[in-house]
Amino acid sequence: MSRIQQTFTALNGAKALIPYITVGDPDTETTLALMHSLVANGADILELGVPFSDPMADGPTIQRAAERALAKNISLKDVLDTVSRFRQTNQTTPVVLMGYLNPIHKMGYREFAEAAAEAGVDGVLTVDDPVETISPLYAELKARDIDCIFLIAPTTTEKRVKTIAKVAGGFVYYVSLRGVTGAATLDTDEVSRKIALLRKHIDLPIGVGFGISNAESARKIGAVADAVIVGSRIVREIEEHPGREAEAAGALAKELKDAIR
Repeated sequence: MSRIQQTFTALNGAKALIPYITVGDPDTETTLALMHSLVANGADILELGVPFSDPMADGPTIQRAAERALAKNISLKDVLDTVSRFRQTNQTTPVVLMGYLNPIHKMGYREFAEAAAEAGVDGVLTVDDPVETISPLYAELKARDIDCIFLIAPTTTEKRVKTIAKVAGGFVYYVSLRGVTGAATLDTDEVSRKIALLRKHIDLPIGVGFGISNAESARKIGAVADAVIVGSRIVREIEEHPGREAEAAGALAKELKDAIR
């Protein structure tokens, strides 16, 4: 059983909190401190953004985080090194990498999968490598028991949901709104209806992200989803509290976790 499966099993119906941070924002030492602080304050799974220069799903807050990391020359190797360092003292919290295909393609699918497994990565979500084209990367990850995690949008057809359900691992990530991260306002009724449809075809836990910005929206989503995924709001805490990033992000994580208990 994977760490992600173990986590959801241990929650026994309680809702998971999955915060997102960008590795290297503002530096890798702070990222490591953030990871530990988030876990200490209720994070069940960590989602780490791999900095990329041309994001298509990230709103301005996460784009700025990636720019700050790239200004420090943070690479995919640095991301994997950070996971390895985290694993020196935490062998239980699942870590998911979220990013874009280019850095993985450049490293090589097999090389990446081997390095990710060695580092202690549990899942990989590549925004721009959809289910129709992911076979080469999927094969390398699956061979090393790393889950492929997929985004499902409000516009995803039922036919495509069925296709994703056949290969998805860990959990599926439902994008709660049309647009980029940190945008618009949540329609929790629409989210609830969509999740009900997804559950007809997907046996995995369903996490919901994009647009969750405070305890109230987290509570509403936690009432219908298996996991609440928070990115831009966490990253904004990091941006607004230089020198106190881990403390500020941890306090927000605690507030969010308390809301979904």
